[in-house]
Amino acid sequence: MSSSSGEESDLSDSEIYEFKEKPYEELRTGKLKVKGPNGSLRCPFCAGKKKQDYKYKDLLQHATGVGKGSANRSAKQKANHLALAKYLETDLGNEAEPTVKRAVTPERSEPEKDELFFWPWTGVVVNVSKETANGRSLDDKESWLKRFSMYMPLEVKLFCDDQARVSEAVLRFNSDWTGFKGAMEFEKSFEASHCSKQEWKSHRSCPGPNLYGWVAREDDYIAEGAVGEYLREKGELKTISDLIKEETQGRKEVVANLANEIDMKNENLDELQTKFNLNTLSLRQMLEEKDMLHRSFFEESRKMQRLAREHVQKVLMEQEMLSLELESKKKKLDSWGRELNKREALTEREKQKLDEEKKQNDVRNSALQMASVEQRKADENVLRLVEEQKREKEEALKKILELERDIDAKQKLEMEIAELKGKLEVMKHLGGNDDAAVQNKIKEMNEELKDKMEEMDGMESLNQTLLLKERQSNDELQDARRTLKEGFLEVLTSARAHIGVKRMGEIDSKAFQNALKQKFPAQEAEIKAVELLSLWQEKIKDPDWHPFKTIMIDESNVERVIDENDEELGKLKQELGDEIYDSVTAALMEIEEYNPSGRYAIPELWNFKEGRKATLKEVISFLFRQLKTQKRKRG
Repeated sequence: MSSSSGEESDLSDSEIYEFKEKPYEELRTGKLKVKGPNGSLRCPFCAGKKKQDYKYKDLLQHATGVGKGSANRSAKQKANHLALAKYLETDLGNEAEPTVKRAVTPERSEPEKDELFFWPWTGVVVNVSKETANGRSLDDKESWLKRFSMYMPLEVKLFCDDQARVSEAVLRFNSDWTGFKGAMEFEKSFEASHCSKQEWKSHRSCPGPNLYGWVAREDDYIAEGAVGEYLREKGELKTISDLIKEETQGRKEVVANLANEIDMKNENLDELQTKFNLNTLSLRQMLEEKDMLHRSFFEESRKMQRLAREHVQKVLMEQEMLSLELESKKKKLDSWGRELNKREALTEREKQKLDEEKKQNDVRNSALQMASVEQRKADENVLRLVEEQKREKEEALKKILELERDIDAKQKLEMEIAELKGKLEVMKHLGGNDDAAVQNKIKEMNEELKDKMEEMDGMESLNQTLLLKERQSNDELQDARRTLKEGFLEVLTSARAHIGVKRMGEIDSKAFQNALKQKFPAQEAEIKAVELLSLWQEKIKDPDWHPFKTIMIDESNVERVIDENDEELGKLKQELGDEIYDSVTAALMEIEEYNPSGRYAIPELWNFKEGRKATLKEVISFLFRQLKTQKRKRG
């Protein structure tokens, strides 16, 4: 009950006028009874009151008084009694008691919903003269606003005739329902003084000294004169129903806009929550992948060490077998030499024959010895490379472990030193100069702290030594790779092996030859291919030409790729075809990866079978296979 009454008290004046229509219809249809059984009248909305029977005049006064009563009355009570007053005036007017007719016009009823008012609400004051101005100037707007300040007008406009004797004034109120209420009270004040619009019409020829006023309506809007022109210029005609509809529509639009804004906020919130969940999931996956890569790295390291040991053992066994085979062949040659020496006593021809065979055997023996020496040198070089690689890997792993242990030990020493310093400070504060035991303890702790500091300095020096050795090992690995590039693999590359040296950033000449042979004769195509190849190779070396662009792979990674919109490359593709274009762009990408600052071709160990950079393990394995092949050919 309390909540419903609170809601009713919040109804505006316009809603009260709208709400009274329902009880008015119930009164008209007879659903609510006003006439009693004995012909008396009663209020159907005050059934609990002691007084039930009213005369027409008393009931009308009761209904009007409650409908326009104080704020203590609820909006529903006001609307019901306004409906009863309207019903009594409209439908039960014949029940009114006959009264003596008066010269004045009766009070106006409440405005109808379909009655046309001038909007914004405006009051009209006529018969303005020096007599009615109470000694004030007719054009003093401030005095007029102060005079009607209780109705809260916003501004006043005065219209004077040519002689400035009689004037008219209009008062503009707020365009909302508060302004409507002030305007109606303004009109009722003139009605109470019998100076309403009806009285003005009846006494216009002899108005007297009084001011007449009312709220502007349709007839004022269409009237001739200064006031009518002013109203037509400043506003328009509207009914109460139109204003209620506009206000309701405005509220609905505000509610709809707020609902849409809430929906958009909720959608944005959902999107942010989704992004947060995706980022969390991505971070978790990255951590898991990091752990997996860490485990696979250590597993692969152990596997490579095991394979290297097995490979070295296999190489040593093969070397031993080759040495045994060489020794057996040398023994055979020695036996043949001894047999030839025994046959020296035979005839001269046989001697000459034996000499020739001996020379041939000597030549073969010398060739075998040279081959043996070369084989031994090659084996020693391979073994040295294998041993160096194995030793360097073991030293690198050992250095990493030693560095980790040294770092742990260094951290432990730092903690112990900090702890000793803290204890030493405590001991200094606890004991005085006269306490011998405390002084001895402090001396012992100072000596221990000094030892720890010396130990820490030694570990720091050891760390520097290990880091220096690690850099030396890396330099040795790079030197070994460079030696393989410059020496061994040049021979292997010329033999069309799948492991060899490739010049990174050098254009493939076959692409130019194949493309130009389709357009020119063979001899001319060869010449043009050489010319164009040299031209584009020099173009690649040009540091001012950068046909690249950067693209985003994901939120944190970017990649440099060929700019397909480059003018030079587009012209090349259009004139010479896709094969030459692909060869030039491949050389550009190699230069960008291997030597972007110098922009000249550099050699690199290459796996031609898989089209990638060859590892030292692949190179050494290939060397072993080549040595085996050469040994089988010699045997």
